[in-house]
Amino acid sequence: MRTAYSVETVRAAERRLMARLPEGALMQRAAAGLAVACAQLTGRVYGSRVALLVGSGDNGGDALYAGARLARRGAAVTAVLLAPDRTHARGLAALLRAGGRTVSPDAAEEPVLRADLVLDGIVGIGGRGGLRPDAARLATLARDSRGVVVAVDLPSGVEADTGEVRGAAVRADLTVTFGTHKPGLLIDPAREYAGSLRFVDIGLGAELPAEPELEALQHADVAALLPVPDAESDKYRRGVVGIAAGSGRYPGAAVLAVAGALRGGAGAVRYVGPAADAVIARFPETLVSDRGPSKAGRVQAWVVGPGAGDDAATVAEVVTADVPVLIDADGLRLADPDAVRARTAPTLMTPHAGEAAALLGVPRAEVEAARLSSVRELARRYGAIVLLKGSTTLVADSGGGAVRVNPTGTGWLATAGSGDVLSGLAGSLLAAGLPAFDAGSVGAYLHGLAGRLAADGAPVGAHDVAEAVRTAWRDVRD
Repeated sequence: MRTAYSVETVRAAERRLMARLPEGALMQRAAAGLAVACAQLTGRVYGSRVALLVGSGDNGGDALYAGARLARRGAAVTAVLLAPDRTHARGLAALLRAGGRTVSPDAAEEPVLRADLVLDGIVGIGGRGGLRPDAARLATLARDSRGVVVAVDLPSGVEADTGEVRGAAVRADLTVTFGTHKPGLLIDPAREYAGSLRFVDIGLGAELPAEPELEALQHADVAALLPVPDAESDKYRRGVVGIAAGSGRYPGAAVLAVAGALRGGAGAVRYVGPAADAVIARFPETLVSDRGPSKAGRVQAWVVGPGAGDDAATVAEVVTADVPVLIDADGLRLADPDAVRARTAPTLMTPHAGEAAALLGVPRAEVEAARLSSVRELARRYGAIVLLKGSTTLVADSGGGAVRVNPTGTGWLATAGSGDVLSGLAGSLLAAGLPAFDAGSVGAYLHGLAGRLAADGAPVGAHDVAEAVRTAWRDVRD
């Protein structure tokens, strides 16, 4: 599992570790790993041009020491010093001894634009509120450079704890992060500024607390959580999920939700709603009912809302069920907040940014800019597990604790009906007995992986994603 910790936690861990190490040892570890990553990225050190963008903090020191290592291997290294009187003195001395040179920001254009590698050490993990004008100009030069851009620990201009970007920021091809990941590296909008991620172990792990700020499941974690039938399984042990979805206007939402549930491993699917004919035509194994959710038969979980239109009565009936309930799409708008908060069985809400904004009473742009705080606030406000969909899907528990971020998302999932597939998929995992937090996390992981597999670089529809869930499941298990 990939984990991320807040700036305060990281700094406290660094202080404890540095107290036991010789002075400067931690920075040397970071610089050594950074130099190796830069050398591997460029493929050639001798004769290459390297530009260092150096601020006044420890990130600037990391960049200077790494630049010194590259200079000793034959690179022509130029450091652009944003604050010459506050530059890391020992790092600067090391660079100059190795043959590097320095320039002021006013003379930065030529060395940065012609560089084969630009190393961003402007601002560290404590940066807040965007870049100052001189630094913003260097970020623009880095963007326009012909070389690859490597960020030291975190791209300058993004906020480490929240993933927010307030103004200009460095857009890196690679971010080399030290000791642990920072939340901003895993959450949009900052994630798109980070490029690829490379982790350098500097010995911080033993100093970090057991519970991170953020965590991202990997293949092995998902494989361990997937419910797999054994020899004694029947359809009820595997889980029966109820789907209350679709309307005369949106029958396809019901079909796609049922598809997600069946491909997600449900032992059986009970469907309630006006799209029964469309569902049966596509999936004859579905158990349909026209008697409403409470009389549809035995289920271990419900999914309500996809394509429901204005059917508030069905949504209200499902919300009163004493089994886990997933609320999506129209269900989010129609569900009574007090009724959701009063539930004793687990509740999983799955809004996209627009729906989350409506629930919070804020503009959509505010949710998209501050995804982490938004998902936490929704979970707290509704007393539910909340899965905030998007390019970096987040899952938060109302009780606090680590927020999960899904690493498999892809822009190809931005297609009509994709969310309906996810609802059915996560609902099947709820019915199989996974806790709502795990059902949302595993569902998002498989959904993202299915989107990647179905698209393979070409446009797809939601039905393609649903069909690819089986392949995603098999890939994770293998």
